[in-house]
Amino acid sequence: MNRHEQELSRLDRRLIWQGFMQLAPISMFVIIFGAAFGLAATQAGLSDAMSVSMSALVFAGASQFAALDLWGTQVPLFTLLLTVFAINSRHLLMGATLYPWLRTLPVAQRYGIMMVVSDANWAMSMQAFGRQQPGLGLLFGGGLALWLFWILGTWLGLYFGNAIQDPYSLGLDMVMGCFLLALVVGGEKNLRIVLIWAFAAAASLLAFRFLPDNSHVVVGALVGGVAGLCLKETRHVD
Repeated sequence: MNRHEQELSRLDRRLIWQGFMQLAPISMFVIIFGAAFGLAATQAGLSDAMSVSMSALVFAGASQFAALDLWGTQVPLFTLLLTVFAINSRHLLMGATLYPWLRTLPVAQRYGIMMVVSDANWAMSMQAFGRQQPGLGLLFGGGLALWLFWILGTWLGLYFGNAIQDPYSLGLDMVMGCFLLALVVGGEKNLRIVLIWAFAAAASLLAFRFLPDNSHVVVGALVGGVAGLCLKETRHVD
């Protein structure tokens, strides 16, 4: 590995703190959805300890809400596992895209960072790598911010969640989507990137229309990943 690659894979306390502070503003909105989950978990019959533990160990909002839909006196374990895997399968592709920079780290650090990877900090770190800047600080520090605020929101929801029973009515469900869309629009623009997003979006929309619930997440991620592999990046040599 040359010096430039080592610089892109650099991870230290300063970069982690910068990543934490950069993601802290968007993490404020995570508190709201964490609170909504805390309230929903209480209504589903989960104990306070179990609700907070789920947010701390799973850290996947959509999967946690889906798990609540299946919660009852008899939990269908296989269905629960399959549903959570389907919703979070995109993380397999996230890990693959991050591997060129994560592979230089010790195994414990590598998987420790992946524990707090979500859509927002992944997208921002990939933008940093695209600008030829270190991105692991954004990935880990930003992930820690999102994780901590998600747990805090869950805890607040256990006690004060009645104030925000329906965050969707306030349009808060659009905050993360708009944030990610802004990252995409502001990112690298070339024909390859446009085609990858187009294939992924078209496949996801078709799956949403014709396939079972949540399968559009898997289909869109897989098609986008395959498109990225097939449409090889053209490198210009100076």
